[in-house]
Formats: sequence, C-alpha cells, structure tokens
Amino acid sequence: MLTDHDIADLERATLDAVAPHAVETLPGWLLPFDASTIGRAKSAVPLSHQLQDADIVHTIADRYAVHGLSAAFRVADSPALAHLHRELHRLCYQPEQPTLVQIGSAQRMLQVFGSASASASASVTSIPTAAWSDVYLTPGFDPVDGVHRVQALSRSKHVVYASLADGQGPAAAGTAAFSHQWASIHGMRTALRCRGQGLAGQILASLAQEAISRGLDRVFLQVQEDNTAALALYQRAGFATAWRYHYWRGICV
Repeated sequence: MLTDHDIADLERATLDAVAPHAVETLPGWLLPFDASTIGRAKSAVPLSHQLQDADIVHTIADRYAVHGLSAAFRVADSPALAHLHRELHRLCYQPEQPTLVQIGSAQRMLQVFGSASASASASVTSIPTAAWSDVYLTPGFDPVDGVHRVQALSRSKHVVYASLADGQGPAAAGTAAFSHQWASIHGMRTALRCRGQGLAGQILASLAQEAISRGLDRVFLQVQEDNTAALALYQRAGFATAWRYHYWRGICV
C-alpha cells in the first residue's frame, strides 16, 4: 500500500522526469506548464488521493490562463475525489486517456530480463545520444510527439538514457529517472521493424541495473490502459497497478 507521502513523492518524481518548462504549487497540488504533447508535463495533479477542495479547480484554471495555456487535470479515479470529478464535469472537462500507474521492483525486472540482456546489453548513458534520440523519430511514430519527448527527457537532470541499435539503425530506447527515492521508467520505444525480438526487456534490464546501482528498488511507470502489448511486458516484469487516472480536458467552447 502506498502512503500519501509515497504518492506525493511519485508525482514529484514524475515531473522531475518529464521536465516541464515551469512548475507552480498550490496547497496539495502541482501545476506543470508546458506546450509539448506530453500530458503529464502540462496537467495539474493532486499530491494525494484524499478529499480535495473542489473550488481549487477555478484557481488552477486561472493559473494556466496566465501562462497562455488551457487548463488540464490528471486526477486519480479515487472515490475520495468524486466531488472533484463532479466539479470538473460541471465545468465541461471530459475524462480521457485512462492511464495506469504501476509499481514494481528493479530486482524483479533484472531477474526476469537480465539473462536476455546478458548477450546484448543496452547502452546506458548519462547524457542523451543520437543512438537514443533517433529511435523516437523512426517510421511509425508521431514525429512531432517524438521531438517533444526527446526534448523533455533531454532537459531532465534526473534521467539516464538506454538504447539499442542493429545493422539497420536505431532499434529500441527508454529512460529511467531517479528522484525522491523512486526509479521510474519513461519513453519506452521499439522501432516497428524490431518488435517481438525482446529488445524492450533488454532496455528494462539495463535500466533496472542502473536503479540498483543507486540503491533503489522501487520503480514506477505509467502506461495507457489500452496499450495491451506494454501491459503484458510490464506484468511479466512484476509490475502491478496502484491506481488509474484520467486526463480531464476542457470540451466547452
């Protein structure tokens, strides 16, 4: 079971990884401001799943307007937050993109995928490399989203970069961030031509080793609920869902 302190640290660690251009705080909330395609980098998030003052939604919307942005919210599907959901509905925000926050163990990740990575370990660097960033720009991925993710993850001061290549070029990539006593996985990508070869497992094993070397075992990641392939991979690695959230975005004109 995660405590309120755990949840708050996890949310702070999330923003440390995706590196929005600016972050403000309100009591019990983080407000990241960014113009990228990354939802976590531009959606206000509560720091606990306990009862919240629904009126704060109006203050948050005003803060985003000051930054020239439309307000968005990333809110857990917790019964204690039902009144907050109702207020968002009343203000014409719509829940979209159901996403799972999953918790796992670096030791378990390495146990499951370590043998597969022994013969072809991913390259892990403390600074972004072309071998890493080029994966996000391979055919089959949204190029605009790829550029935004490369830029955001490259800005972070807490990230290491893992990549694999073959004779045809970039093959797979991912990152791990280390912050607030958590390791977290972000930006997992495998080139379409390389799917089904176990490369994502090699990336995870290398990132798990990095976490262990820093004395960290607790790992979290966030994955869209409809991403069945990723969910199967993470289930194999021992991840379990801690909670689900939706992005709440405005639909009224």
